[in-house]
Formats: sequence, structure tokens, C-alpha cells
Amino acid sequence: MSTSGHGNGANGSLAGQGLQLVPFRGLRYVPDRVGSLSAVTSPPYDVVVRPDGLRHLETADPHNIVRLILPQAATAADRHRQAAETLRRWQEEHVLAADPEPALYVYEQRGDGILQRGLIGALRLTPREEGVVLPHEDVMPHIIEDRAALMRDTGANLEPLLFSYRGNGDGAEGAAAVIERVIRTEPLLSTTTEDGYAHRLWSITDPRDLALVDKDLSHQHALIADGHHRWATYLRLRAEQPAPGPWDFGLVLLVDTARYPLRVRAIHRLLHRLPVAEALDRLGDAFRVRTIDGPLQNALDALADAASGPGNAFVLAGDGRFHLLDRPDPELLARTVPTDRPQAWRELDATVLHSALLEHVWRVPDGPEYIGYIHETAAAVQQAELHGGTAVLMHPVHEDVVRELAEQGVTMPRKSTSFGPKPATGLVLRSLALN
Repeated sequence: MSTSGHGNGANGSLAGQGLQLVPFRGLRYVPDRVGSLSAVTSPPYDVVVRPDGLRHLETADPHNIVRLILPQAATAADRHRQAAETLRRWQEEHVLAADPEPALYVYEQRGDGILQRGLIGALRLTPREEGVVLPHEDVMPHIIEDRAALMRDTGANLEPLLFSYRGNGDGAEGAAAVIERVIRTEPLLSTTTEDGYAHRLWSITDPRDLALVDKDLSHQHALIADGHHRWATYLRLRAEQPAPGPWDFGLVLLVDTARYPLRVRAIHRLLHRLPVAEALDRLGDAFRVRTIDGPLQNALDALADAASGPGNAFVLAGDGRFHLLDRPDPELLARTVPTDRPQAWRELDATVLHSALLEHVWRVPDGPEYIGYIHETAAAVQQAELHGGTAVLMHPVHEDVVRELAEQGVTMPRKSTSFGPKPATGLVLRSLALN
């Protein structure tokens, strides 16, 4: 990997030194070769609601990035080969082109009352025991297998992971000062996606700026805000490859949350094979149940009120109505929730949902054919109503709880949080053949 004169190159990293974010030659869409930049972008692969959202993105532009991150074919092997062929063809046709020199990228998102800025680069991969990168959620092996096969075949990091760290907050020096200076220059690209968010991207190539960023980040550690499966995939692929090399690094967006706090939202569960009536019937006295009149916002307001008090709360939907579950039976929790973790972990809604309700009360097997994970609330309700399943609507966890558990080395149940706004996929890719 080239570091463009960067002080700590790929061969100069020291274990435990902190974050090391190095420049890379970004692979980006050539504006003249696509309908528009907004038409070729996508949410991260696990946020796209299939099949409707997938179909919408595929038809937005023949070169939409979803054809790389979620290729469609009869078998997994065919899907991954198809993505690799598509990526190769788009480069040959100059739909995608590499920037002339390695850079870090300043990325800005603005919309829905949020302004977020961060740095996109290739982050040195570190094992969990170094404490440089802190995961906070468990992962699912089948997703890692799929993402690993896709990355192997394409030889690329197709979308940046979202990481957060806590800077000093004043913006007077280090990475923050570099970002504030760079955003006053002309961006490489500017586009607004259909969700109303405006996106801008700048490059940092000056060796002095890169050195300032490097020195600042070398004292930091990061929380994985979004991308646990892809981070685990990075680590798996690095173990397969000879070192040192480009597989020692992975594409991430680093956001200083002292300056740009992230928004934390819940990820809802879709129980494909459990109708709402059966879910309610099996509950017995496990939770108090109240029916909430629509619309959806009324149910979410009731959930927020219940979540502000003691105990756990959920909303079940899928039968045209909303059912608020709260005040769990203490004996059920004592019997089903593991006691070998901190109190904050035992009280998480996701812990109680999976340990008490899914495993013991509803006996829903832990597999993708039984449980889906949907970020968008209305989409979760719609899918449940469409297919006769149950949407379990969750209330978000506070970021401080997430960070506290991560710093203790305790992982939350998978898909416990959704940090955002998430970076748009398709604005900058990393080809390992170029870096």
C-alpha cells in the first residue's frame, strides 16, 4: 500500500499505537459516464430493504452500486463472480476511475437537522485484544461468509464502515483542524440523494496535513458504530493473505463524535414465521400487553414513554394494530437472562428480547429464515403485514451505554443499534489492486 509520503506507512505500524488511517487511491464514479451521482449511490448493503428497495436502486441507474454490493444471481458463487465481473467491466469502460494519487477523504453529510463530517481512509486492522477498535455487537457467521466471498472475488472494499472516536472537541489542532481547513476548498463531488441528505467529498494529499492527522489519530481508539460484520470480514481476509499487504487495511469513515455526535436508532426484528396472534397468545403473563391505536407514530410515542421508565418495552405489529409490551415478569428475566454479564447488558432490550422472548417464550430459532433485521420502522411494519409475520419494534440504546460496554469488552446482542447517518455507498471505493 502506498502512503504518499505518510509518516507511518503500512510497514511501519506498531502494535497498540492507536488508530492508523492511511491514504489510498479512491475508485470513484466518472460523472460523465452515469446519469447522476445520486442515482448510482445506495444505503449500506444491510439497510437496503429487499426486494422493493433493491429493485428501486437497480432501476435508478444501470450502474447503481447495489449491483456490486447486492448482486443478483441463482447461487452465492454466481453472485460474487457477477459482482467481480461488473466491477472489472465498469473500470474498463471508465465508469469507475481511480484518483491519480493516494488521499484521505473528508466526507460531509448534511440533512434532517444533522451535520456530520469525518475522514475516509484505509484503517490498519487490529485484533480486539489491542483495544484500538472496540466492537459492541455479536456477529452472524453466515453474513461474514457472504461478505468475505464478495470481497475476495471483487478484490475491493466496496463501502466504508462507520467508526466513531472522541477527539478533544475544539477543532484547533490535529485531524479536526485539517478537516475545517479542507472544507473551505472546492469539493471533489457534491450530490443530494433522494433521502434529502447532501453529500460532499474532498481529498487530503498534502504530506503535512496527512502527518497532522496521523499524529492525532495515533492516540485514539474507535468504536465500531456500523459495520461489525464487515470488520470481522476484514480480519478474516487479512488472516488468509500474506503480510504485509493491502489486506492489512480496511475502508472506514472515522467521525469525531465530540464534534459531530452520531444519531443512534434501533434495528427492528421481523419474525417471518410467527403471526402476531400467535405471538400474543404465547406471551401469557410474561409482559403486560396494551393495544395502541394507530397511526404508527402513536405507537412509537407510547414505546418511548414506556422505555423511559424501568423495565423493557417493545411494540408488536403486523396485524393492522400495535401492541405495546412492557413490565416484564421479573421471574421470567431471572430464569432466562444470563447472569455472567454486567447489569447494563442484562437490562438491554435486545438482551431481554433474545434471551427471554425469542428463545424461551416464542421459541423462534436463531436463523435468517426465522428472524430478519430491518432498520426502517415503517418498512418493518409493512413487511410483517404483507407476509403475515410479526414486527418487533425496538427503542434505541444510548451511545454512552454502548461505549461503556464496549470498553469493558462486552458485546451486545447482534443488531442492537443503528448509528447514523451512515455513509452513502458508492461515493468512494477501495480497490486492493490499486492500494
